[in-house]
Amino acid sequence: MVPVEGCTLSATIGGKGPTVLLLHGYAETAQMWKPLAVQLAPRFTVVAIDLPGIGDSSIPASGIDMKTSAQRIHEGVHKLGYDRARVVGHDIGLMVAYAYAAMYPSEVEQLTLMDAFLPGIGAWRDVYDAPVWHFRFYGHTPELLVKGRERTYFEHFWNDFAADPKHSIPETDRRAYAKAYARPGRMTAGFAYFKSFLKTADDFAELGKTRLTMPVASIGGEKANGDALGAQVKLISANPTIVIIKSSGHWMMEEKPEETIAAVTRALEQSATAQK
Repeated sequence: MVPVEGCTLSATIGGKGPTVLLLHGYAETAQMWKPLAVQLAPRFTVVAIDLPGIGDSSIPASGIDMKTSAQRIHEGVHKLGYDRARVVGHDIGLMVAYAYAAMYPSEVEQLTLMDAFLPGIGAWRDVYDAPVWHFRFYGHTPELLVKGRERTYFEHFWNDFAADPKHSIPETDRRAYAKAYARPGRMTAGFAYFKSFLKTADDFAELGKTRLTMPVASIGGEKANGDALGAQVKLISANPTIVIIKSSGHWMMEEKPEETIAAVTRALEQSATAQK
Protein backbone atom coordinates (compact mmCIF):
# COMPACT_ATOMS: atom_id res chain seq x y z
CA MET A 1 0.00 0.00 0.00
CA VAL A 2 1.58 3.25 -1.17
CA PRO A 3 0.25 6.62 0.07
CA VAL A 4 0.16 9.29 -2.65
CA GLU A 5 -1.61 12.62 -3.12
CA GLY A 6 -5.31 12.04 -2.56
CA CYS A 7 -5.37 8.29 -2.03
CA THR A 8 -3.46 5.11 -1.24
CA LEU A 9 -2.45 2.78 -4.08
CA SER A 10 -2.42 -1.00 -3.90
CA ALA A 11 0.63 -2.40 -5.69
CA THR A 12 1.65 -6.00 -6.27
CA ILE A 13 5.36 -6.41 -7.03
CA GLY A 14 7.54 -9.32 -8.05
CA GLY A 15 10.32 -10.45 -10.35
CA LYS A 16 13.74 -9.10 -11.23
CA GLY A 17 14.99 -6.90 -14.05
CA PRO A 18 13.75 -3.77 -15.85
CA THR A 19 10.55 -2.35 -14.36
CA VAL A 20 7.21 -3.06 -16.05
CA LEU A 21 4.15 -1.13 -14.83
CA LEU A 22 0.81 -2.88 -15.50
CA LEU A 23 -2.45 -0.89 -15.43
CA HIS A 24 -5.75 -2.78 -15.60
CA GLY A 25 -9.06 -1.71 -17.13
CA TYR A 26 -12.71 -1.40 -16.14
CA ALA A 27 -14.67 -4.38 -14.76
CA GLU A 28 -11.35 -5.87 -13.65
CA THR A 29 -8.56 -5.19 -11.14
CA ALA A 30 -4.80 -5.75 -11.17
CA GLN A 31 -5.65 -9.43 -10.72
CA MET A 32 -6.13 -9.62 -14.50
CA TRP A 33 -2.34 -9.45 -14.99
CA LYS A 34 -1.46 -12.56 -12.98
CA PRO A 35 -0.84 -14.90 -15.96
CA LEU A 36 1.31 -12.28 -17.67
CA ALA A 37 3.16 -11.35 -14.48
CA VAL A 38 4.17 -14.96 -13.87
CA GLN A 39 5.69 -15.11 -17.36
CA LEU A 40 7.47 -11.76 -17.04
CA ALA A 41 8.86 -12.19 -13.52
CA PRO A 42 12.06 -14.08 -14.49
CA ARG A 43 13.15 -11.15 -16.69
CA PHE A 44 11.31 -8.08 -15.39
CA THR A 45 10.35 -6.42 -12.14
CA VAL A 46 6.57 -6.37 -12.41
CA VAL A 47 4.54 -3.63 -10.68
CA ALA A 48 0.77 -4.13 -11.00
CA ILE A 49 -1.26 -1.28 -9.50
CA ASP A 50 -5.00 -1.03 -8.87
CA LEU A 51 -6.25 2.23 -10.39
CA PRO A 52 -7.30 4.86 -7.83
CA GLY A 53 -10.78 4.02 -6.58
CA ILE A 54 -10.69 0.45 -7.89
CA GLY A 55 -9.61 -2.85 -6.34
CA ASP A 56 -7.71 -2.33 -3.10
CA SER A 57 -6.61 1.23 -3.88
CA SER A 58 -8.51 3.80 -1.84
CA ILE A 59 -11.12 6.13 -3.32
CA PRO A 60 -9.92 9.72 -3.90
CA ALA A 61 -12.28 12.50 -2.88
CA SER A 62 -11.71 14.10 -6.28
CA GLY A 63 -9.65 13.73 -9.42
CA ILE A 64 -10.78 10.33 -10.66
CA ASP A 65 -9.72 10.83 -14.27
CA MET A 66 -6.97 9.53 -16.55
CA LYS A 67 -4.43 12.32 -16.19
CA THR A 68 -4.76 12.72 -12.41
CA SER A 69 -4.61 8.94 -11.96
CA ALA A 70 -1.42 8.87 -14.03
CA GLN A 71 0.09 11.56 -11.81
CA ARG A 72 -0.81 9.62 -8.66
CA ILE A 73 0.53 6.36 -10.05
CA HIS A 74 3.73 8.10 -11.14
CA GLU A 75 4.17 9.32 -7.57
CA GLY A 76 3.56 5.79 -6.32
CA VAL A 77 6.09 4.27 -8.70
CA HIS A 78 8.73 6.70 -7.46
CA LYS A 79 7.88 6.02 -3.83
CA LEU A 80 8.37 2.33 -4.55
CA GLY A 81 11.88 3.18 -5.72
CA TYR A 82 11.55 2.95 -9.50
CA ASP A 83 12.69 5.81 -11.74
CA ARG A 84 12.02 4.29 -15.17
CA ALA A 85 9.45 1.82 -16.43
CA ARG A 86 7.91 0.12 -19.42
CA VAL A 87 4.20 0.84 -19.15
CA VAL A 88 1.33 -1.43 -20.21
CA GLY A 89 -2.36 -0.51 -20.04
CA HIS A 90 -5.60 -2.26 -21.01
CA ASP A 91 -9.02 -0.63 -21.49
CA ILE A 92 -9.23 2.55 -19.35
CA GLY A 93 -5.81 1.58 -18.00
CA LEU A 94 -4.59 2.22 -21.55
CA MET A 95 -5.70 5.85 -21.18
CA VAL A 96 -3.89 6.21 -17.86
CA ALA A 97 -0.82 4.57 -19.41
CA TYR A 98 -0.81 7.02 -22.32
CA ALA A 99 -1.15 9.99 -19.97
CA TYR A 100 1.76 8.61 -17.91
CA ALA A 101 4.00 8.27 -20.99
CA ALA A 102 3.01 11.63 -22.46
CA MET A 103 3.61 13.50 -19.20
CA TYR A 104 6.82 11.68 -18.21
CA PRO A 105 8.38 10.60 -21.53
CA SER A 106 11.96 10.59 -20.26
CA GLU A 107 10.99 7.96 -17.66
CA VAL A 108 9.08 5.60 -19.98
CA GLU A 109 11.22 3.16 -21.94
CA GLN A 110 8.35 1.55 -23.84
CA LEU A 111 4.54 1.90 -23.95
CA THR A 112 2.01 -0.83 -24.73
CA LEU A 113 -1.64 0.11 -25.27
CA MET A 114 -4.18 -2.72 -25.27
CA ASP A 115 -7.65 -2.58 -26.85
CA ALA A 116 -9.54 0.58 -26.09
CA PHE A 117 -9.30 4.06 -27.60
CA LEU A 118 -7.68 7.40 -26.87
CA PRO A 119 -10.17 10.24 -26.28
CA GLY A 120 -9.12 13.40 -28.08
CA ILE A 121 -6.87 11.66 -30.63
CA GLY A 122 -7.79 11.39 -34.31
CA ALA A 123 -11.24 9.95 -35.05
CA TRP A 124 -11.92 9.22 -31.39
CA ARG A 125 -15.54 10.31 -31.59
CA ASP A 126 -16.24 7.47 -34.02
CA VAL A 127 -15.82 5.21 -30.99
CA TYR A 128 -17.21 7.51 -28.30
CA ASP A 129 -20.35 8.38 -30.29
CA ALA A 130 -20.97 4.83 -31.50
CA PRO A 131 -24.02 3.06 -29.98
CA VAL A 132 -22.05 2.02 -26.89
CA TRP A 133 -24.41 3.18 -24.15
CA HIS A 134 -22.17 2.51 -21.15
CA PHE A 135 -19.85 5.43 -21.99
CA ARG A 136 -22.60 7.74 -20.74
CA PHE A 137 -24.05 5.47 -18.03
CA TYR A 138 -23.10 7.12 -14.74
CA GLY A 139 -24.66 9.28 -12.05
CA HIS A 140 -27.21 8.80 -9.27
CA THR A 141 -29.80 6.70 -11.10
CA PRO A 142 -27.31 4.30 -12.76
CA GLU A 143 -25.67 3.79 -9.37
CA LEU A 144 -29.03 2.84 -7.85
CA LEU A 145 -29.82 0.52 -10.78
CA VAL A 146 -26.61 -1.49 -10.46
CA LYS A 147 -26.43 -1.59 -6.65
CA GLY A 148 -26.62 -5.24 -5.68
CA ARG A 149 -26.54 -6.17 -9.38
CA GLU A 150 -22.88 -5.45 -10.11
CA ARG A 151 -22.31 -8.92 -11.54
CA THR A 152 -25.33 -8.60 -13.85
CA TYR A 153 -24.01 -5.28 -15.14
CA PHE A 154 -20.49 -6.60 -15.71
CA GLU A 155 -21.76 -9.71 -17.51
CA HIS A 156 -22.68 -7.35 -20.36
CA PHE A 157 -19.03 -6.34 -20.73
CA TRP A 158 -17.50 -9.75 -20.13
CA ASN A 159 -19.84 -11.53 -22.54
CA ASP A 160 -20.82 -9.00 -25.20
CA PHE A 161 -17.32 -7.60 -25.74
CA ALA A 162 -15.77 -11.05 -26.17
CA ALA A 163 -15.51 -12.79 -29.52
CA ASP A 164 -16.97 -15.85 -27.77
CA PRO A 165 -18.64 -15.39 -24.35
CA LYS A 166 -17.67 -18.96 -23.44
CA HIS A 167 -13.98 -18.05 -23.70
CA SER A 168 -13.95 -14.78 -21.79
CA ILE A 169 -13.40 -13.95 -18.11
CA PRO A 170 -13.13 -17.12 -15.95
CA GLU A 171 -15.81 -17.71 -13.32
CA THR A 172 -13.44 -17.30 -10.37
CA ASP A 173 -12.33 -13.91 -11.68
CA ARG A 174 -15.93 -12.84 -12.34
CA ARG A 175 -16.81 -13.49 -8.73
CA ALA A 176 -13.72 -11.65 -7.49
CA TYR A 177 -14.27 -8.59 -9.69
CA ALA A 178 -17.98 -8.34 -8.87
CA LYS A 179 -17.18 -8.54 -5.16
CA ALA A 180 -14.47 -5.87 -5.45
CA TYR A 181 -16.73 -3.39 -7.25
CA ALA A 182 -19.71 -4.10 -4.97
CA ARG A 183 -17.94 -2.56 -1.99
CA PRO A 184 -19.17 0.90 -0.88
CA GLY A 185 -18.27 3.67 -3.28
CA ARG A 186 -16.55 1.45 -5.81
CA MET A 187 -19.12 1.60 -8.61
CA THR A 188 -19.26 5.37 -8.21
CA ALA A 189 -15.48 5.54 -8.58
CA GLY A 190 -15.57 3.32 -11.64
CA PHE A 191 -18.28 5.43 -13.25
CA ALA A 192 -16.15 8.53 -12.60
CA TYR A 193 -13.61 7.33 -15.17
CA PHE A 194 -16.29 7.28 -17.86
CA LYS A 195 -17.59 10.65 -16.73
CA SER A 196 -14.06 12.01 -17.28
CA PHE A 197 -13.87 11.07 -20.99
CA LEU A 198 -14.56 14.58 -22.30
CA LYS A 199 -12.02 16.09 -19.90
CA THR A 200 -9.61 13.37 -20.99
CA ALA A 201 -10.24 14.28 -24.63
CA ASP A 202 -9.17 17.86 -23.92
CA ASP A 203 -6.12 16.66 -21.97
CA PHE A 204 -5.07 14.19 -24.67
CA ALA A 205 -5.62 16.65 -27.52
CA GLU A 206 -3.00 18.83 -25.83
CA LEU A 207 -0.65 15.98 -24.91
CA GLY A 208 -0.99 14.55 -28.41
CA LYS A 209 0.59 17.63 -29.96
CA THR A 210 3.94 16.08 -29.03
CA ARG A 211 4.55 12.67 -30.56
CA LEU A 212 6.02 10.01 -28.31
CA THR A 213 9.55 8.95 -29.21
CA MET A 214 9.79 5.74 -27.16
CA PRO A 215 8.66 2.49 -28.83
CA VAL A 216 4.85 2.24 -28.66
CA ALA A 217 2.88 -0.94 -29.32
CA SER A 218 -0.83 -1.16 -30.03
CA ILE A 219 -2.26 -4.61 -29.26
CA GLY A 220 -5.96 -5.01 -30.03
CA GLY A 221 -8.53 -7.68 -30.67
CA GLU A 222 -9.57 -8.42 -34.25
CA LYS A 223 -13.20 -8.48 -33.10
CA ALA A 224 -12.84 -5.37 -30.93
CA ASN A 225 -10.77 -2.15 -31.11
CA GLY A 226 -7.59 -3.40 -32.78
CA ASP A 227 -7.89 -1.41 -36.02
CA ALA A 228 -9.20 1.80 -34.45
CA LEU A 229 -6.52 1.85 -31.76
CA GLY A 230 -3.79 1.09 -34.27
CA ALA A 231 -4.81 4.13 -36.33
CA GLN A 232 -4.65 6.34 -33.24
CA VAL A 233 -1.25 5.01 -32.16
CA LYS A 234 0.18 5.99 -35.55
CA LEU A 235 -0.82 9.57 -34.72
CA ILE A 236 0.76 9.74 -31.27
CA SER A 237 3.92 7.73 -31.90
CA ALA A 238 7.00 8.23 -34.02
CA ASN A 239 7.85 4.57 -33.49
CA PRO A 240 4.65 2.46 -33.57
CA THR A 241 4.07 -1.29 -33.75
CA ILE A 242 0.54 -2.48 -34.49
CA VAL A 243 -0.54 -5.99 -33.46
CA ILE A 244 -3.97 -7.51 -34.05
CA ILE A 245 -4.88 -10.59 -31.99
CA LYS A 246 -6.85 -12.77 -34.39
CA SER A 247 -10.28 -14.09 -33.36
CA SER A 248 -10.18 -12.13 -30.10
CA GLY A 249 -12.57 -9.60 -28.68
CA HIS A 250 -11.78 -7.03 -26.02
CA TRP A 251 -10.62 -9.42 -23.28
CA MET A 252 -7.43 -10.56 -25.01
CA MET A 253 -5.63 -11.68 -21.86
CA GLU A 254 -8.44 -14.13 -21.17
CA GLU A 255 -9.63 -14.96 -24.70
CA LYS A 256 -6.23 -15.52 -26.32
CA PRO A 257 -3.74 -15.66 -23.42
CA GLU A 258 -0.81 -17.30 -25.21
CA GLU A 259 -0.93 -14.99 -28.22
CA THR A 260 -1.46 -11.91 -26.09
CA ILE A 261 1.30 -12.69 -23.59
CA ALA A 262 3.67 -13.34 -26.49
CA ALA A 263 2.73 -10.02 -28.12
CA VAL A 264 3.17 -8.04 -24.90
CA THR A 265 6.48 -9.74 -24.18
CA ARG A 266 7.79 -8.93 -27.65
CA ALA A 267 6.74 -5.30 -27.20
CA LEU A 268 8.46 -5.04 -23.81
CA GLU A 269 11.65 -6.48 -25.21
CA GLN A 270 11.99 -3.66 -27.74
CA SER A 271 15.22 -1.90 -26.95
CA ALA A 272 14.87 1.53 -25.41
CA THR A 273 17.67 2.56 -27.77
CA ALA A 274 15.10 2.39 -30.59
CA GLN A 275 13.99 5.87 -29.62
CA LYS A 276 17.43 7.35 -30.26
